[in-house]
Amino acid sequence: MSQKKKGNRDFPLAAISIGIFSALLSLLLYVWSPSILRTIDLKLSDFRFKIRGEVTPNSNVAIVAIDEKSINQLGRWPWSRYRLAELIDKLKDYDPKVIAFDITFSEHESEDADRALGEALEKFRSPILGYFFRKDSTQEPSPVSVKQIKRSSIKLIKFLGDPKTNFIDQFNSADLNIPEIGAHAKGFGFFNAIPDDDGTVRRAQLLIKYKDEIYPSLNIAGMKHFLGGEILLTFASYGVDGLYVRQTQIPTNENGQLIINYYGRGKTFSTYSVVDVVSEKIPKEALKDKLVFIGATETGIADVKPTPFDPVFPGVEIHATVAGSILDGRFLIKDNITTAIDIALLSILPVTLVLLLMQVQKTFIGFAAFAAFVLLHLLGNYLAFTRLSLLLSALFPALSLGFVYTLFEGYRNLVIEKRNRYLRKAFSSYVSPELVAEILQDPDTLKLGGESKSISVLFSDIRGFTTLSEILHPETLVAILNEYLNPMTQIVMNERGTLDKYIGDAIMAIFGAPLDVSDHPERACKAALFMLENLENLNLKWKDRDWPNISVGIGINTGEAIVGNMGTDMRFEYTAIGDTVNLASRLEGLNKLYGSEIIISKSTLENLDSSQFFVRELDLVQVKGKEQPIAIFELLGFHKEDSEKGVLIERFTDALRAYRGQKFHDAWKKFADLLELFPLDRPSILYLKRCSEFMEQPPPPAWDGVYVAKEK
Repeated sequence: MSQKKKGNRDFPLAAISIGIFSALLSLLLYVWSPSILRTIDLKLSDFRFKIRGEVTPNSNVAIVAIDEKSINQLGRWPWSRYRLAELIDKLKDYDPKVIAFDITFSEHESEDADRALGEALEKFRSPILGYFFRKDSTQEPSPVSVKQIKRSSIKLIKFLGDPKTNFIDQFNSADLNIPEIGAHAKGFGFFNAIPDDDGTVRRAQLLIKYKDEIYPSLNIAGMKHFLGGEILLTFASYGVDGLYVRQTQIPTNENGQLIINYYGRGKTFSTYSVVDVVSEKIPKEALKDKLVFIGATETGIADVKPTPFDPVFPGVEIHATVAGSILDGRFLIKDNITTAIDIALLSILPVTLVLLLMQVQKTFIGFAAFAAFVLLHLLGNYLAFTRLSLLLSALFPALSLGFVYTLFEGYRNLVIEKRNRYLRKAFSSYVSPELVAEILQDPDTLKLGGESKSISVLFSDIRGFTTLSEILHPETLVAILNEYLNPMTQIVMNERGTLDKYIGDAIMAIFGAPLDVSDHPERACKAALFMLENLENLNLKWKDRDWPNISVGIGINTGEAIVGNMGTDMRFEYTAIGDTVNLASRLEGLNKLYGSEIIISKSTLENLDSSQFFVRELDLVQVKGKEQPIAIFELLGFHKEDSEKGVLIERFTDALRAYRGQKFHDAWKKFADLLELFPLDRPSILYLKRCSEFMEQPPPPAWDGVYVAKEK
């Protein structure tokens, strides 16, 4: 303890420097805001919604949904416009104040059907039709349709300084309603959604520029008619300065985007099925004098978006959420004030923490102080969100605390802690205990360089791991991988091997280095068989969890390789390189071709006690990268007198002899008979196919039985 205390007195300047450096680094990252950090910060913001929970939405906004119930009873979407005209006629009886369609009628159905829908709209007091903009399109919308939506363009604009409307997203084309239907609308609004980099919709695009006009979104257009006012825009030199609907100010950014304050998951708003409206099953007062959005919520046809609350949130409910927030005045604030608060926290927190850490003498207490700072920051961040509607960064202040704690403890340990403790912690997790002891006795063994040694190299790889990674949830995939790698690594160490590296789901291990192990080929083969036994037990356990059954391929080769510390002065690792290593990797890959699990080379087989293992020759192969063919062998298991593997090997060897003698009819018969006894023997299935091919098209007379592997 006295040593730590002295160490603390010795580096106060360094500690303060660490605090200032951490603050500056965090400020730099905050200003730069790289995509990955920005996404993490947004995800943390999403988590605040989930902690807060659902909030009761404004009762003046409702949704009439084209949902699963309506599709089942009224027929598949899209419906005829006669059906939609019937819906509007029924809605008229419910007397909503405004109806807004999250649908665009951009194509003709028939003259009568289009007229029926138009007439139904004409009878309604405030129908708002939706449409959407495109960045690029090969077709221009009808000039009449463009003229119709101009009725909803925002004309009352005040300029504070020089207007720069290019801050608003500009689109070059649009999918608009056909003139016959659009002529009967009281207003129009677009329903484009602008997701963040991770695909989640957190902001509503309220304004879009098209053909030198600025147009409102569907929710803003609906609010205009619901509140009975106009839309007013003010511009400053930096872009949108203010957006007002009647007397309500909507806090947007300079691009005309509003951060959405979600109420909850889908169907948080009062939602009624179209079929219930048409059949008049809901109370008349349910929609009276309300702003009603009409759109699809059925998953198969809906425009669903991932949101902080719900990964399949109906797009129509996003419009309802924005409208409800305007009526409730529930706006999230992210402006110059929140930026100033973020910068203050980034500057103060790390310096304060480092001053406290300078007084702490125990690592555990230092970590507790760091954890307390992080928790207090996150709690304050959450309270600012729920009580004051302030959107402060959760990540960057926590990151600044992480920087200062990591750098401070790293520097203190570098000065104070003993070398052996560091080395033992650094190496014991992936090399054998004997190697750790050797390194501790002579740290100079970590210098760069290598030597030529006879070793056995083992490669193992999970089959179909790429497919698994696509279909499994990331957390499940990581859990499977961890539960697989832990025992496999232990098996390698139990056989006095050294874990060279993990390559994704693959394992590379070496036997016979750095410590001399005379029976390293045998130990490598034992490790491979124990891996398969352990995998069987894992698959049985995973079956109860509904996890997929996995299989592996293993390749083993023995020979000379360069082993030692490879890399640079700044970073190196104990590893092996050379042709012996490359061939082991190729052998592992050949399992896919032969349907085997363990393939060993001839050099490995020659160093084994044949009485301990069942081994059969598989083929003569010219692997990629080598000119000379090599004999490859399948390791089938430990030798047991009562095993049927002896019969399999004997009959397979006899059939293989006929195959290489170009007696393909005889070989085909032998392989077919073998499969009668062992129907799951995949190498026999492969040779049966080869024999059939050679019977139809014999090889040249000089054929030597060598298979040329085109894949690695």
